[in-house]
Amino acid sequence: MRNKLSIALVAHDNMKHELAEWVDWNWENLLRHHLICTGTTGRMVENTLTERRTIEKHNGYSEITLLKSGPLGGDQQLGSMIADGKINAVIFLWDPMQAQPHDVDVKALLRLATLYNVPTAINRSTADFLISSPLFDSEYTPVVKDYQSYVERSLK
Repeated sequence: MRNKLSIALVAHDNMKHELAEWVDWNWENLLRHHLICTGTTGRMVENTLTERRTIEKHNGYSEITLLKSGPLGGDQQLGSMIADGKINAVIFLWDPMQAQPHDVDVKALLRLATLYNVPTAINRSTADFLISSPLFDSEYTPVVKDYQSYVERSLK
């Protein structure tokens, strides 16, 4: 197995229960990695893993970094980590049925994940495929497009 991955876990309010179930289902795999979560989602993930660890008597669990709540800047914090190459995968269960007050932030976050070619799951099925991929536990470096010509372009 490769070194610990840094996995971002994010969920809109209506999707937090579903993410908790997913975390509970995948706890053994997740415990081997560093988890980065926005606000309330992070506390929920921490509670789920602590509960699971107690039930299964697992020795220790991964480090969990708690960012601010998404609407209070957590989405931007996570976006910055993506741009700095500190995130290996994003699991973001978003609510497609309800507009969010921070939709612009969510779009920016997903744009950065796409720009930096970070594997991203936006629903439970894709999260299942991502975490069960043979690439998940191997050395894998995504190809990131070179944007140097864009940076150096002439603004005439």
